[in-house]
Amino acid sequence: MTKKASKPSAGKTSASSSKKSSGGAKSQSLLGTILGLIVVVAGVIFSALTGVNPFESTGTAVPRTSVPATTIPATTSGGSTGSTGRVELVTLPMGFGAKKGFWEVYFTAPTENRDRKTYVNGIDVPLATAIDNVKNTLDIAAFEWNNPVITEAVLRAAERGVRVRMVVDNEYTVEDDDSTIAEMEIADIPIVEDGRSALMHNKIMIMDGITVWIGAMNFTVNGVYRNYNNLVMLRSRRAVEIYQAEFDEMFTGKQFGPRSPKTNTGSFTQDNTAIEVYFASENDVIGPIIREINAAKQSIRFMAFSFTRDDMAQAMLARSRAGVEVEGVFERTGSATQFSELTPLFCAGLDVRQDGYSGVMHHKVVVIDSSVVITGSFNFSDNAVESNDENLVIIRDKDLAAQFLAEFDRVQKISIPPTGISCN
Repeated sequence: MTKKASKPSAGKTSASSSKKSSGGAKSQSLLGTILGLIVVVAGVIFSALTGVNPFESTGTAVPRTSVPATTIPATTSGGSTGSTGRVELVTLPMGFGAKKGFWEVYFTAPTENRDRKTYVNGIDVPLATAIDNVKNTLDIAAFEWNNPVITEAVLRAAERGVRVRMVVDNEYTVEDDDSTIAEMEIADIPIVEDGRSALMHNKIMIMDGITVWIGAMNFTVNGVYRNYNNLVMLRSRRAVEIYQAEFDEMFTGKQFGPRSPKTNTGSFTQDNTAIEVYFASENDVIGPIIREINAAKQSIRFMAFSFTRDDMAQAMLARSRAGVEVEGVFERTGSATQFSELTPLFCAGLDVRQDGYSGVMHHKVVVIDSSVVITGSFNFSDNAVESNDENLVIIRDKDLAAQFLAEFDRVQKISIPPTGISCN
């Protein structure tokens, strides 16, 4: 279950040059320029590979700027581990991004600063830009809703004649004092509430029947600027068909939770990339996750906002005993309780840690063998399995996995050894 993060409170340098009178001075200047370019290029390559900006000071100060924009070769050549193409890194002042072929992925760069005036140029910007390019239809399933950049982009879409429809969680959107859902209602955007105690926990946007945006990120100020989150765009007709059927099930059929039809899952390929989509709680979602864990041969890395599933933890322990490297970071809040899987994994000797950031580590991600990405809204919890409306996607692409591993490295870098743990 997603918790609400606390509300945020409300020598210029110049370079000059002079003309050189001798050929030797010109040669030295040219040599210096070449060496400088080599340093910059090396820094860009290092940053692209590691997710670390070598031109910044060290430490954990936030906000962090993204790596410089560049294009790097894909690490795959087709088949089940990813499509061909080149990975383009996307520069964001408060975030990280990359795109290749049919996918884009974005990660937040959360800040300790509680001044809302500083909350600009995050990963809500590329999402709003995509909304501004919508021509015909925009369907949204939102667990929470108060981000002004996203809200205003949707209102602009409605004003220019785009058919906008929304499905929302009644408690965390409609009944939330910070919600901007009233602005949607004033604009006569049709809204369907789930109207039940369990959660409509999806974060989905379907644009023009061409692209679908999913991930862990709620459409809120905190989701973009205070929490660690991910946002994935898929440009895939088959992915859109599957997510559209799930949206229509909720919007038109008013069907939620375990009693909704078990018909919308799908396995397909897009540009030679194998993709699977699952929806909880009407379908078995934990089973495919455990299947992927059981298939791991080299490594399992995870980031978990909530991880209370014994079966998933036992699968990781079994693979660890078989020689697979297992590492993970838990959101600190609640991770030391009797329900969390932090204690059994830590006491078994696995490299599992608690998030060291004061805000929320909101990811629900597993990366298998540096080639398989598991992500979505699905927390590794009983509520997600048994009662919530959730979505999960499995994508076999080494280049996409590399982006999630860079995020894992960023999160792990500021993580801390578990506290409050007693191993018997």
